[in-house]
Amino acid sequence: MDVVTARHLTSVTGEEIALPDADRLVHLQFRRFAGCPVCNLHLRSIVRRHAEIEAAGVREVVLFHSPADELREHVADLPFAVVADPDRRLYREFGVESARRSLLDPRAWAAILRAVASGTWHVLRGRERLPSRTPHGGRLGLPADFLIAPDGRVLAVKHGEHAYDQWSVDELLSHVSESRAAHSPRSSDATISARQGGPDDDDGPAGI
Repeated sequence: MDVVTARHLTSVTGEEIALPDADRLVHLQFRRFAGCPVCNLHLRSIVRRHAEIEAAGVREVVLFHSPADELREHVADLPFAVVADPDRRLYREFGVESARRSLLDPRAWAAILRAVASGTWHVLRGRERLPSRTPHGGRLGLPADFLIAPDGRVLAVKHGEHAYDQWSVDELLSHVSESRAAHSPRSSDATISARQGGPDDDDGPAGI
């Protein structure tokens, strides 16, 4: 997908979300099911640096393939929009898949163990809730990240190869910086100069 068609999404709290956003970049995350331990582990890292992400001009929008009623109790304290897509309509549109490698890929195992240990600690302290034993949409979903410009262009994308394969906050901010540098006036002027021949171009060799 190169360009995202304009539409409005509704968060689990009833907020209307314009996608794309006319005023800022959108980091659209596709997660798994409500209460997913590895999702919670990753989203805690987003929460810790959410002010930094917002300062970079990025809005976080996070999708889960769980019903809103099931999802709401798990995400009530998150400082960004969460959208329920139980029919996986947007997952299909954006090419986000499910696969057994989500959990069977050895690269995911350390994160899964960390997520379960951390999640248990948070559940015991009443900060999180246990997921359903039979989550809507299953446990084999793969994550994905999209960075979307105000005009709908997809500036960067990652389709995860296992359950914990997504952009870190540093990687997200790096993509933001790269996209702005690539589309800055100076970058455009340099590209035009390179194509037309800059003031230093001549028919002879450069100074030796």
